[in-house]
Amino acid sequence: MPEVHFANLFFVTLIALLAPLLLGLAPVLRVPAVVLEIVAGIVVGPYGLGLVEVDLPVQIVALLGLGFQLFLAGLEIDVHRLRGQVLRLAVLGYVVTLVIGGLAGWGFSAAGWVHDPLLLAVTLSATSLGLVVLVLKDAGRVEGEVGQSTIATASVADFAAVLVLSLVFSTEGGGTGERLVMLALFALLVAVTGMAVLTAGRSQWIGATLFRLQDTTAQIRVRAAVVLLVAFVVLAEQFGLETILGAFLAGAIVGLVDRDSSTHPQFRVKLAAIGYGFLIPVFFITSGLRLDLGGLLDDPAALLRVPLFLLALLAARGVPALLWVRRLGARPTAAMALLQATSLPFIVAATQIGVATGLMSSVTSAALVCAGLLSVLLFPALALVLLKRSDGGRQ
Repeated sequence: MPEVHFANLFFVTLIALLAPLLLGLAPVLRVPAVVLEIVAGIVVGPYGLGLVEVDLPVQIVALLGLGFQLFLAGLEIDVHRLRGQVLRLAVLGYVVTLVIGGLAGWGFSAAGWVHDPLLLAVTLSATSLGLVVLVLKDAGRVEGEVGQSTIATASVADFAAVLVLSLVFSTEGGGTGERLVMLALFALLVAVTGMAVLTAGRSQWIGATLFRLQDTTAQIRVRAAVVLLVAFVVLAEQFGLETILGAFLAGAIVGLVDRDSSTHPQFRVKLAAIGYGFLIPVFFITSGLRLDLGGLLDDPAALLRVPLFLLALLAARGVPALLWVRRLGARPTAAMALLQATSLPFIVAATQIGVATGLMSSVTSAALVCAGLLSVLLFPALALVLLKRSDGGRQ
């Protein structure tokens, strides 16, 4: 049995503790914890001080963190609200995003910065749904038209981005046609599983058993959710698809089943505790450890990619918000555009796949992640200012 050391994992978990603690002790630093975690990973990693490296224990926990990040993102989706004109505008907006992202990708490809324009378009096409929900909650706009419209567009964008990335750029190999067939079979299996879970949830006998065991040491609902997450990840892998698709759909299924949480109000809190308390911070810190910041700093031309990628992100995700201007008004639409352009977790995941498949250089990956960091730092704060100043914003 190979010898395994946990020193690196200890330092990563220590950073995961200190990052939010520092923000709590210094509330004047209005920076999302995820930004501080990635920056700390850069500082202590191979391209910084060289104190921590990504060994096997760190790599395994980070992989679990990525899965849980996508799982919790899927959990945020409320499929019951995605209907009618809201759904049509959200889907049309995503199509516009891909067109704008494709044009940006073509331009960057002509400059030699990216190898595949579509990969860049998909990388720029998602929104950090979890972060957007928190921002809207702080502004008291979650239940208003601005909040619901933004959440709907972000939900469609996140789902579509994960789907397209898994279908076209999977690291598992196989042609697109073969993956399309596998995707159809996987979707059928997911639908059957979802129906089975919903049917089981309506059973009084099973429901009573779950209620009796949910807050004991069995933590039965949490265990069931983790089993579903791992099962969908394994199935996605077996079908030649990206594991992030399985994790995302597992979260969506759990969210669909858990629509009425009156009998188990702490269920999502427990899942969030596992994810945000342990696994997800390790994923983001590890992303910082792997970030090739040296390649950016050594080449001023490469460093120029960061603001240009940020502008491309704002254009790709912000312009589609204009579809909502008649319903929301000018300032709320501008705030919605900024919130839609707030993206980081998916950028990190997509760039890692891009580097693994040889379609993206590590320098370009670092530039895109840095652009995502700036979007998280700047766009939500500007959106809150616009929402506060908006006299016509409907809550």
